[in-house]
Amino acid sequence: MIERLSSGNSRVDEVLGGGLVANAINLIIGPPGSGKTILSEQYLFHNATQARPGLFLSTVSEPFDKILRYGESLTFFDADAIGSTVFYDDLGPTLVTRGLEGLSEKIGSLMKEFQPGVLVIDSFKAIGAFAADEAEYRRFLHDLAGRLTTTVTNTFWIGEYQRHESTGAEFAVADAIIAMDTNRVAEREVRVLQVMKLRGSGFASGEHAYRVTSSGISIFPRLADRQDASAYILRAERDSTGIAALDEALGDGYWEGSSTLVAGPTGVGKTLMGLHYAFAAAREGRPAIIATFQENAIQLGRVASGFGWSLDDPCISMMSRSPVDLHIDEWAYDLLHLIEETDATRVVVDSLGDLLLAAPDQVRFRELIHSLTQRCGRRGVSLFFTLEIAELFNATSISPVAVNDNVVVLQYYRTGTELRRSLTVLKTRGSSHTPEVRDFHIGRDGLTLGEPIDVA
Repeated sequence: MIERLSSGNSRVDEVLGGGLVANAINLIIGPPGSGKTILSEQYLFHNATQARPGLFLSTVSEPFDKILRYGESLTFFDADAIGSTVFYDDLGPTLVTRGLEGLSEKIGSLMKEFQPGVLVIDSFKAIGAFAADEAEYRRFLHDLAGRLTTTVTNTFWIGEYQRHESTGAEFAVADAIIAMDTNRVAEREVRVLQVMKLRGSGFASGEHAYRVTSSGISIFPRLADRQDASAYILRAERDSTGIAALDEALGDGYWEGSSTLVAGPTGVGKTLMGLHYAFAAAREGRPAIIATFQENAIQLGRVASGFGWSLDDPCISMMSRSPVDLHIDEWAYDLLHLIEETDATRVVVDSLGDLLLAAPDQVRFRELIHSLTQRCGRRGVSLFFTLEIAELFNATSISPVAVNDNVVVLQYYRTGTELRRSLTVLKTRGSSHTPEVRDFHIGRDGLTLGEPIDVA
């Protein structure tokens, strides 16, 4: 069994296949301000003990007192641990006056004095500027790596390297390389963490969104689940849509754990159909979640009350997020946590288009929706997505994903000078349905289906 070093954050450890391999040299790279120092200090404070203290050594990139001052603003920073289990020292003066030879001696002396379990050197890249040539720098690295290996220390070298710079000697010496960076998508900036190397262990590939908070690095592992082929059990009974005539058109409602897409132009009634579905569950005492990007609780509460529903219903939970600063994986983890917390049986997501706009690309969006539907389906949680389309009449393209069990299209049609609404069930996986175009009306009782109509 490989011994692991935990960060104290379960999601960081998840990305690293259970944690960093213990007693290794770890290189954390990224531009200034990306959170490299904060991540290393999370490891430092979480793992430091009296017997094996943590040792943080600054070089010439950032003033020693500034590191301490900013560290004190973080919740994991334990002031009582300073001088007890966590120690800070400044290598800058030694490096400036005595070069790499003096620096090697200084590090050796400190390691002998403290016998640290965790050692952080920040910034490691700055050391290279004091080498007379590449040969001297490589000798320094070889000597330091040998000393660290014999003392069984968890080491972190922090440097302002870019991901495309991964050809230096320190990259070859390091057992693990973690890159922290910022991706720009249109007008959005998203911080991403990527494991570039991890000897002796698997890890979660790809880029993982994260935020720098007062609690440290809050990461959202890329939600990209492989298909789980193991068996699971779902109820045989159908779930009512909350609209009797629609249940009939669908073949008696939706299957438990299914995914439904309701697409249509603005104002046609997509959100109202979602409310019908959520409050139908609440009437049966079954918890439901309304996850919206379109309206806040006040706005949606006013809409719901107009049809006799209340968001204060104990079986209804609302999760409202702004589409302006949205990380899709963060949103997914928040939703999965709320499902677990409330034991929800249905989730209404209004709307899928906002998630699509927040995704860095179509592939990432499809991965997330596939993973979310897989996880919810196995729990017996039914998903209901709305999607706004541009066409008011005769929609030609509706779905950005192909994982929906049920697809319902809402459209407008004209009768003389009047603009009316129509509903068509395009797809119901695993059951027969009536693919008719039905007139529907929105009134005080919500959405009421009429007779089949001819809109040719």
